[in-house]
Amino acid sequence: MLGRVFSLRGKAALTTLGLGFLLAAGSAHAGLFDDEEARRAILDLRQRIDTLQQDSDKKTAAEATRATDEAAQLRRSLLDLQNDLDAQRADLAKLRGENEQLARDLAEMQRKQKDGAQALDDRLRKLEPVHITLDGKEFNAEPVEKRDYEASLALFKKSDFSNAANSFVDFLNRNPQTGYRESALFWLGNAQYATKDFKSAMANFRALVSASPESVRAPEALLAIANCQLESRDSKGARKTLEDLLASYPSSDAASAARDRLARMK
Repeated sequence: MLGRVFSLRGKAALTTLGLGFLLAAGSAHAGLFDDEEARRAILDLRQRIDTLQQDSDKKTAAEATRATDEAAQLRRSLLDLQNDLDAQRADLAKLRGENEQLARDLAEMQRKQKDGAQALDDRLRKLEPVHITLDGKEFNAEPVEKRDYEASLALFKKSDFSNAANSFVDFLNRNPQTGYRESALFWLGNAQYATKDFKSAMANFRALVSASPESVRAPEALLAIANCQLESRDSKGARKTLEDLLASYPSSDAASAARDRLARMK
């Protein structure tokens, strides 16, 4: 009986021990299963991370490449823009230089035109009649006429009486209707008087008085005729000329000189 009980107890113990072993084994198996799943999950996670990292690296590389390309394109664009600006500056400088040259050329052309116009005006003025006021008389004379008269008078003022006389004769022959005629006759007579050509001098003084008795030179011409007559020892003729002078031009300066001459002749 005891043996049977013992045997039953042994079997129960063994059964309990076996169940415990089986439970332990099952528990261990379950633990092993959980670790494997975790490892697979970790591996999957790492693989996804690696994949994401690779994708990210590829994207980053692509972005970097695109950024590099864009930077290079931007640099090329900036370089092209700089070249364009430099070319435009060069063109602008060239245009500025051309404009400055054109301005200088224009100024020079305007100066030449002004000088040319002035020269033309001067030439025209030399050809146009000149208004003259001489010995109380007003008239118009050609520029060459005025020049020749003044040249003849200049010879007289230099006391070159012989050449002055020749010059006045030539002047009157070339300009028979000149407004200078009375004055030219007066100075011609004086030049001839200075060279002691009294006859010619008297002829020219008389021509002056006859043609222009109203001339301011007429009284002086009569006085000069009287002087020529005195130099020619024609006292009677000189007295008559001085008396005519007093009668015709009593208020003139020449009349005062005539009175003195007549007083000395008595």
